[in-house]
Amino acid sequence: MNRLGSQTSPYLRQHAGDPVDWYPWGDEALASAKELDRPLFISIGYSSCHWCHVMGHESFADAATAEVMNRHFVSVKVDREERPDLDAVYMEAVQAATGRGGWPMSVFATPDGLPFLAGTYFPDRARHGLPSFRQVLEAVIEAWDARRHDVVGQARTLAAAVAGRLEPPEPSAGGQETRSAEVLCGQAAERLSSVFDPRDGGFGSAPKFPQPLLLDLLLRDHLRNGAGVSLDIVERTLEAMASGGIYDHLGGGFARYSVDPHWDVPHFEKMLYDQALIARVYLHAWQLDGDPRWLQVLTETLSYVLGDLRDPGGGLYAAEDADSEGEEGRYYVWSAEELTVLLGPALGAEAAEWYGVTAEGNFEGRTVLHRARRGDLLRPPEIETARSELLAARGGRVRPGLDDKIITEWNAMMCSTLAEAAAATGRDDWAKAAAEIGAFLLEHLRRADGRVLRSWCRGRAGALGYAADYAWLVDCCTRLGELSGNPRWTMEAVTIARQLLELFTDDERGGLYTTGSDAAPLVVRPREVQDGVTPSAGSVAAIALARLGALAGEDQLSAAAERIVGSVKAGLAALPSAFPELLLAAELVENGPVEIVVTGDRADLVHAARRRFVPGAVLAWRSPAIGVPAGDSTVAPFESPLLTDREEGFAYICRRGACLAPVDDADDLLSALDAAVASP
Repeated sequence: MNRLGSQTSPYLRQHAGDPVDWYPWGDEALASAKELDRPLFISIGYSSCHWCHVMGHESFADAATAEVMNRHFVSVKVDREERPDLDAVYMEAVQAATGRGGWPMSVFATPDGLPFLAGTYFPDRARHGLPSFRQVLEAVIEAWDARRHDVVGQARTLAAAVAGRLEPPEPSAGGQETRSAEVLCGQAAERLSSVFDPRDGGFGSAPKFPQPLLLDLLLRDHLRNGAGVSLDIVERTLEAMASGGIYDHLGGGFARYSVDPHWDVPHFEKMLYDQALIARVYLHAWQLDGDPRWLQVLTETLSYVLGDLRDPGGGLYAAEDADSEGEEGRYYVWSAEELTVLLGPALGAEAAEWYGVTAEGNFEGRTVLHRARRGDLLRPPEIETARSELLAARGGRVRPGLDDKIITEWNAMMCSTLAEAAAATGRDDWAKAAAEIGAFLLEHLRRADGRVLRSWCRGRAGALGYAADYAWLVDCCTRLGELSGNPRWTMEAVTIARQLLELFTDDERGGLYTTGSDAAPLVVRPREVQDGVTPSAGSVAAIALARLGALAGEDQLSAAAERIVGSVKAGLAALPSAFPELLLAAELVENGPVEIVVTGDRADLVHAARRRFVPGAVLAWRSPAIGVPAGDSTVAPFESPLLTDREEGFAYICRRGACLAPVDDADDLLSALDAAVASP
């Protein structure tokens, strides 16, 4: 066993038995490299990464390769999900050096961490234009021994390029930053319509990712100006995704991406963050048009998460692998013969027709279940019977590997989605699950001094939390307060928000660093600029701070949101479609959140306020069931200032201190909300 057996990361523990003398990232590895005068080999991946497993099997489990690594390098294994700071820095090096990126990431660096050669997967034998990993090792050994000066020079050059790539965009001379967020959102929608796939939905060609942030942007564009094109793009994409094999038609939930343009054959790993963000866009679509298909997908996706990814303590696991029994997708694929044996000839034939199961299959001779008739998603009773029986039979198979670490960012993200979904649908079980996740994070992912931590696994917490962990935790606590009417959650959000700004603010340029001021220094102190597969920390923080500032009456939080948006306004103006989540933050900063205030015991008005999709709105109310126990000094005497001096029994719709006439009827409240959304 090497040094990885005691790590909290399941990915690192998977490599504990390698013949490679792995180190986790830290002072010991860096000190050893300096003492031995050896370059670092840094391998970055994650537990559910298929090609990480392939390279591990081909090279890191090979004794001869390990012998070369152990003699000439100090080798470091990094879980990108536990250490997004390292991942961000070295991914920029890979992209600067090669023009592309991905995982596994393979980086060679000087003993102080400066990268000089960076790539991704290297095979065990030279093929497809790639050198073998052994060839790469030998070339690095030769250069380190014979041309050290050149290597160090290359490292400094590449490190400078990484620093430049991580800098926020400079303000442009053309004054584009003055365009309103509404105009920029419209421009982003136009750009997305130009790359929309009208046949299969989504954007671009294979591999095809769900892109829920872009879909949510288009929903906001439609909501604001009635853009039929934007709504059509979203509905056709949601239809295609839920019909394709990227969606698990038996157990719910989405795979990470599709390898084909039709969404039929996925890369089978399931990530918690995908479930959170994709479920959110199906929720918003259902709130807009009431389509029962979107509610079905939302329900099944959340059922998968709460059924298969839930820790007994209340937190949620990170991911499920693509592989089981050493084969990619084995758990999910079917043959026509299996359906006949399990369901009988008649029902088996019906199920095969419904799910597109054929003799030739669509994945290595078997079939990834998909809805052959696109968009026809509501199952008749006989197909529902078949689905239940197939799901039960699949339960007897060997499940894919489970990454059972609990990541603060992704848990808080799902907590926010659950809280939104519970509020909109009235599902008490979702509300309970959201509260349990929030309580788990505050209990297990926060030190006694209040410092938020990144991950927890089997009773042990991992690294210091990053800006994204804090931002999503602020968001989910705020939404739990709105869901429950309990001000305790809102006060937790305020406490965490203040620490977020103290630890991560770039005082010079106004944005957020990825790492806290108390973190060990890296080659470059990284920051997220654009939104990616998940929203950037700055985008989430700006939205959360703008909403919380309005709800709690904390002007400094609202001002911080404005500074964060301002720090990347130049990039936002240059390429708005790269900032879908930040565009919502920019709108909130410009217009202020829609403030919905319900006073007195008016559950009917609270329910009506939650039915509408109103991006960025905040809801202030006080649950009659929430009281402060006599003599309980632990409860902060907090009440949202939005509730102050309001007549009991009414709903108020306000924005930046201007209010519509109060209403005491649910239909009138819905009309007022529609008016507020249409006229910022």
